[in-house]
This record gives sequence, C-alpha cells and structure tokens, in this order.
Amino acid sequence: MAPPILKLDDISLSFGGTPLLDGANLQVEPGDRICLVGRNGSGKSTLLKIAAGMVEAQSGEVFRHPSATVRYLEQAPDFEGFATVAAYAEAGLGPGDDPYRVTYLLSHLGLTGAEDPETLSGGEARRAALARVMAPEPDILLLDEPTNHLDLPTIEWLEDELMRSRSALVVISHDRRFLEKVSNATVWLDRGTSRRIDRGFAHFEAWRDEVLEAEELEQHKLGKAIQREEHWLRYGVTARRKRNMRRLGELQTMRSRHRGHKGPQGTVQATASDAQESGKLVIEADKVTKNYGERTIVAPFSIRVHRGDCIGLVGPNGAGKTTLLKILTGQLAPDSGTVKLGTNLEIATLDQRREDLNPDDTLAHYLTDGRGESLIVNGEQRHVTGYMKEFLFQPEQARTPIRNLSGGERARLMLARILSRPTNLLILDEPTNDLDIETLDLLQEIVAGFSGTVILVSHDRDFLDRTVTSTIAPANPEAPDGRWIEYAGGYSDMMAQRRGAIEERRKAEKAEKADKTRTSDAAPAERPGDKARGKLSYKQKFALESLPKEMEKIQSEIARREETMADPALFSKDQATFNRLAGELETLRTDLTRMEEEWLELEMLREELEG
Repeated sequence: MAPPILKLDDISLSFGGTPLLDGANLQVEPGDRICLVGRNGSGKSTLLKIAAGMVEAQSGEVFRHPSATVRYLEQAPDFEGFATVAAYAEAGLGPGDDPYRVTYLLSHLGLTGAEDPETLSGGEARRAALARVMAPEPDILLLDEPTNHLDLPTIEWLEDELMRSRSALVVISHDRRFLEKVSNATVWLDRGTSRRIDRGFAHFEAWRDEVLEAEELEQHKLGKAIQREEHWLRYGVTARRKRNMRRLGELQTMRSRHRGHKGPQGTVQATASDAQESGKLVIEADKVTKNYGERTIVAPFSIRVHRGDCIGLVGPNGAGKTTLLKILTGQLAPDSGTVKLGTNLEIATLDQRREDLNPDDTLAHYLTDGRGESLIVNGEQRHVTGYMKEFLFQPEQARTPIRNLSGGERARLMLARILSRPTNLLILDEPTNDLDIETLDLLQEIVAGFSGTVILVSHDRDFLDRTVTSTIAPANPEAPDGRWIEYAGGYSDMMAQRRGAIEERRKAEKAEKADKTRTSDAAPAERPGDKARGKLSYKQKFALESLPKEMEKIQSEIARREETMADPALFSKDQATFNRLAGELETLRTDLTRMEEEWLELEMLREELEG
C-alpha cells in the first residue's frame, strides 16, 4: 500500500451545539478517486476545506505530504483583481506548469479566456474555476460540486478528463452517474463521523443500508441487555457487594451508550399538494418559433402534452431550453405558431436561479407568506415548524434568515414551499442543483407519484432516466440550430434512439454507394436487348413471391407491439418492458423497410425484363 499523501485523523469541529465533525477521518493515496457523500449540512464541504487548509479543525491531526500540491474547487470562486478569465485561470499554475493547459481546458469548457469575470453567469464561473484548479494537474484535486450548472456534454467531457488525470481525487457531487464513473472509493460522512468503503459509488447505497441495519440490530441487542441487567438488579439473588457494584457500573455505561446513540438523520417525507384536476390536454404547441436577431432558438416545433406526462428538456447551455420552456408554459410569446394551455391549470415553478428567495426572509415567513405560524397543506392546517421537520429543518431554524442557509438547504426550502401549494402542473428548472442524494430520491418519488403533469429541465442523467416519460432535445446537440425532437423515454432511451438513427443513416449511405458502384460497373457491359433477353433467377423469383407474406407477418408484429406500448401507464409500471418493446419495434420497422425496398427493386426488375 502506498503511503498517504493526505491524511485527516480524528477531526472534530463544532460551531456551537451538536458537533458538525466528531472524529472524522479521510485518507488519500496516489490513484485514489474518492467520492465524499452525506446529507446536506453533514460537513462535507467543511471537511474538504480542512483538507485544503482553508479551515482549521478544533482537534485532530492533518498531514499533507510536503511535496504534494493540492487544489480546491470552491462553490463560489473569487475573481477579484483579475481582468480576464484567462488571467484568473493562469494564476493557479505553479512554477514549471504548462500554460497551454489553461488554453486547452478553457477551450473544452466553452470559454475563450477573454471574458470579463464580472459578467460571468453561474455556469461560466464554475467552468473558469475548473480550469484554474485542473490546469496544474495537482497531486490532489478537491472538487466541491463540480457538475453544478454544467450542461451534459461538458459533464461527460469532465468525466473523461478526470479519469485520464494523474491527480488523486476527492469529489462531492449529487450527480449519481458522474460519481459512478469517476470514483473507486467512497467516504460516507454521517452524524459527524466517517466510514469508508474501497469501492465506487455504485456500491454505496447497498453498503449504507447494510451498515444502518447492523446498527439498528446492535441497538436492539443493547436494549435487551439493559432490560436483563435491570431485572437482575431488582430480582436477582444478592451477590458480593463488589460484584454488584461492578454490574451496576456496567449497566450505567450501557444506559449511557443507549441514550447517547444518534440514529441516522431523518428522511424527507413529502408529497405534492394536489389541485383540481386539469383538462386532459395540458399544452398544445403548433409550429412555434423563436428567433433572437439572426439566431434561431426554436425552429417550427409542435407538441401535445397530456395530463400525467412527465417531460424532460435537455441540451447544452445556450441551446434555448429555458426559452422553449417559457414558450410552452405561456410565459413567453412565440414569434409564430400558437400555444394553447389547457383548463384548470395550477402551475408551481422551481426556478434554477432561486430568484424567489429573499435573503432577509426567515424560513417561517417564506413558507407561510407572512401569514402567522401555520399553512395549509393538502387541505389541512399545519404548524410551520412541524412542516419544516419533514424537510429536515430544525424548529429553531424557523426564525433563521434565508441568507444563512447552504445552497442545498435553499433548494430544499423552495421545494418545501412549492409542494405545499395546490398544483397540477409542476415546472422544475434545474431542480437537482445542490440537493443531496436522499432529497433527490424524495424528488424522484414525488415526480413519479404526481397525478398532474411535470415539465423539467435537467442535466442529471440518472434523474431523467428515473422520472421522465419523454425527452425533448436539440436535433443537433453539438451545434444547436433551433430544431428540437421529442424522444420516448429518458436520457438513456434518447441516446439509444439517436445511435439507432445514426446507424440506419450510415447503412443507407453505404447501400446507396454500393448501388452506385454496381450501376457504374454494370453499365459498360450492358448491350441493347440484354434486358429483354434476361430473366429473374430462381432466388429472385422466390424472394418476389415470399416477401409479401414476410412483410405481412412483420406488420402484424409491429401492430401488436404498438398496441401494448399505447398503454400510457406501461412506462411508469414496467420501464424494462417498455424499453425492450421499443427496441424490438425499431428492429421490426427497419426490417420492414428493407423488405419493402427489396421487393420494389425486384418488381421493377421483373417489369423491365418482361417488356
């Protein structure tokens, strides 16, 4: 085993009250790819800052190898004093580092380097910060939510770049797919302490559940042991005084352990408040377009959204996802085309910029709209502190200003508010930003069980696969031109359909080239009267007679699958069957097209030869 280049041992830190970190450990060796997981507020970012030397622990030991270089990605980078993004990124280089790395990284992250840091959006600021910390290729790379505000192409590029990097990695992220790809070890920060498994994030949840089950069993056994000892004290035969005092001391120790045990943090428990049912047709857009100057954001696009649909919008930053979303929900008028909204719509929106939050508001005031100590949820009056507990806020936080909350807590607070309002159309614009994995699980369950309609914009591939019934994406994601296509299923289904379409196009181009080659080769040898004197071969005759029967069989198979897939509940009830049927349907349609073309060619050849 290689010696550690970074080691945090028995780290403790408290900001008053319950310790945030209480004996936490973190050890990083060359080649490690560690994902640091835990609930919002469990101390993940704080532990990373201690590792980077930005925060000092109250107790414990911190060791960094003297020659090791460490770079830390902050959630809120400081650009003060830098005239351009390139100057900011180059400031992260050390002696002997290659300055070309900055140019390379900025280019792949979609920046030129000439941008003014004061005008950067949240996503652009994150990209600039990534270039700064990755350019030196440090020995240890500490990344706090690196995928926040990044689009899918950039996230996938970042995955590949980190996997090629020589840097040891410790990363905090809510993106399951990202963590599964880049990690080979997992550190779980829970109730102030840490546990480690030398396997990637894909194995984390099963391991976590085993740990919690074992812990629950241990507490049950301890409770039984206490009951036995208490029974002995009351009814047992009196033994020697010294032995009695020893057992009494052991009992007190067991009681202390049992009382002092902190169970796992609660889980968020919530459902969306249902409004009156909307009409069956929620949105009907017919050939809508939108242009800004000479740039086309939405080319003619049509869609019908029905009650119960869950539609995902994906694409690179700047492709126009939010613009299309606003057009579909009536917030922005299209340049041409029409949008009709259904009847009885009650719309609730989670905005990616969290613009709905006033930093001076308290949590209670925000949730109740300043109407006292209670709010109405699903027709029932609830005290605000009781409702806050369902979203893992403590009662004493009711009077806390929103400015004191972390990014994840703010997202959770907005989620609590919109779920308390009656709604039948949920609009979620980047809902997964800053949420911990457990709250993401809750949001997935809410979306899956919501009786109304959901339209969401997200770059989280796992979240899309678990929730949406169809996905809208740019026809050309590498160079968006305003054309949008709706695909059945989630992100993985969309990618599979795209690969299938590309493969079919390649086959068609290959067949066309082969036909041209055969035609050009045969042309010189052809003489007048050859066709009249020729005839179909036995194989061609057999194909001409048998193909119609084969096509009938395939058409009936296609109809049978289409009938099964027409069930609107099939995708949510049995996604595996839906995906299998979709794949079979594509194969059958391809086979049918091939047979039709072959039969048509043979029929034309027969007519040509016969007269």
